[in-house]
Amino acid sequence: MMLSRLVRPSKSAISQLGTVSVVQGSQLPANSLCVVRCITSGTKAQAPFKEGPERDLVNFPRPKQLINPSPVRLGVFPDSWFTFFYNKTGVTGPYAFGGGLLTYLLSKEIWVLEHEFWGGVSFFIMIIYAVKKFGPQTSAYLEKEIQNDLDEMNAGKINEIEGYTKSIENEKKSQFQAEGQKMLFEVKRENIALQLEAVYRERLMEVYRSVKNRLDYQLEKTNAERNVQQKHMVNWIVSNVKKAITTESEQENIKKCIGDLKALAARA
Repeated sequence: MMLSRLVRPSKSAISQLGTVSVVQGSQLPANSLCVVRCITSGTKAQAPFKEGPERDLVNFPRPKQLINPSPVRLGVFPDSWFTFFYNKTGVTGPYAFGGGLLTYLLSKEIWVLEHEFWGGVSFFIMIIYAVKKFGPQTSAYLEKEIQNDLDEMNAGKINEIEGYTKSIENEKKSQFQAEGQKMLFEVKRENIALQLEAVYRERLMEVYRSVKNRLDYQLEKTNAERNVQQKHMVNWIVSNVKKAITTESEQENIKKCIGDLKALAARA
């Protein structure tokens, strides 16, 4: 059984490879080694088959290849043969049927026990002893070899899965960075708006300064003209007053001032 598992991989092991093509209504080939050879040789696999809507998988499920054999009794008889009698005869029915059939065959000499039969019995006992003695070690060794073969066949698939996983992570990272670019664009728009606002206010300040400078110029000009006019008027009045004053008018003014002073002194 272990050697057959080594030659014919189980369906679950083949399904792990992910490259087995399935045809509707077909089972695994008798020699599953051809499937493994196709897989290892790089044969392109078909797309996984999809069941039709009319397929009744509940009442007619697809047959599956067993990894381990079905349970048996007495080493060789399938357990299904015993359970078949339970509904009619109970638990002891299969054993009674088997014992009665064996008794019938032997009593009627349908099955004659010759001397070679006991040689077969001894050989069968030796086989059972060998299986019990060396079976666990052989089974563990073959299981390890099968697992190594499966690991070698699955190495490429695992590497591809890891590569695709990294690609997905990189794609998610790129999407996150792209979302960050949107935020960066918004920040750049705000910076440009602030720069435009700063330039606008700077130009407003330039206009304010130029208008203020012109107004200050007009004010200074007006003040300068007024000072010049006032100075010219004062000089003109003083010069005309000086021209109008004579010696006689000066003596009259002096006399008048003296008279005013005496009047003030008398009142005091």
